[in-house]
Parts: sequence; C-alpha cells; structure tokens
Amino acid sequence: MKTIATIGYEGAAPEAFDAALEKAGVEMVVDVRAMALSRRPGFSKTVLSERLRRLGLDYVHLRGLGDPKAGRDAARAGDITLFRKIFSRHLETQVAQADLETLRTLAAKRRVALLCYEADAAACHRKIVANSIAKSENWSIVHLNVEQGQSASRGRSRTNDHSREGVAAA
Repeated sequence: MKTIATIGYEGAAPEAFDAALEKAGVEMVVDVRAMALSRRPGFSKTVLSERLRRLGLDYVHLRGLGDPKAGRDAARAGDITLFRKIFSRHLETQVAQADLETLRTLAAKRRVALLCYEADAAACHRKIVANSIAKSENWSIVHLNVEQGQSASRGRSRTNDHSREGVAAA
C-alpha cells in the first residue's frame, strides 16, 4: 500500500528533522504552509529547499494547500473545530483543488512528506490534506516524529498550532 507522510518542525533542530526524513525514506518534501517563512533557523523556503537538495531530497511549495488566515486565527484562539471547518471549506476552492491534484500526482510517483510547523499533526491542517489524498487513493498515512523519525504518538495536541509560529525570513 502506498504511504503519504507528514512532518512538523516545531521544536526541531534541522539535523533531527533531516534525519527523520531520511530514515522514513522520503524523496520529496511538499511544503503546505501558506507562507513558507519561519522564525526558526533553517525552515524558511530558500534555506530549507537548499538544505534538502544537498541531501538529495526535492522540495515543492504548494501554497494553495496552506491554511488561510481565518483558519490560523481560529487555531491560535484554540478553536480547533472552527479551524478544521475553515480549512475544509478552503480545500474546496479552485486553487486548493489544483494543488491537491498536483500533490496526488507527486505522491503517486514519489515518497512525499507534507511539511508544516506543528509537531502534532492532530491539530494541523496537513493532517486534513493527507487524509484527503489518502482517502481518495486508498493510501495510508504516517506522521513522522522528528526526534525519532518514527510515527508520532497521538498524545495531547497543542491548540495553538502552526499559526503561532509567525513569519520572518531566514
């Protein structure tokens, strides 16, 4: 069965993040952040994509699969139900549907990992994206744990997801 992976970099050192990807056999990182910027050194688009290329991994940013501002605001406020509702509606937009199709094509050919900030995928929109693709293609999902490079446990999720990470060029 084909597998799609997800990974968050919250609290991760770039080296541990890279090791988790390599251990999982990931060939391409698909960035699903609305804005591929980060306050965390090593995780803004340019720096990240260059580092991944040096490791032999490809990088693609699918902005249309990013969480819209209203969804980020709901997550920041701790309203995960509203966050999921907003993002699910966003997935129905033309731009999101086009990027979902791009993701489906990429994931059919390569082992991909969806990237966002939140360490726990349960409170992150990347889980919704992964579920959408996996369900339509009958694929399994694995949420990578950066510290160990293995499936993350389904422990307590943070309500202030990737939205609190903010943006800054690195």
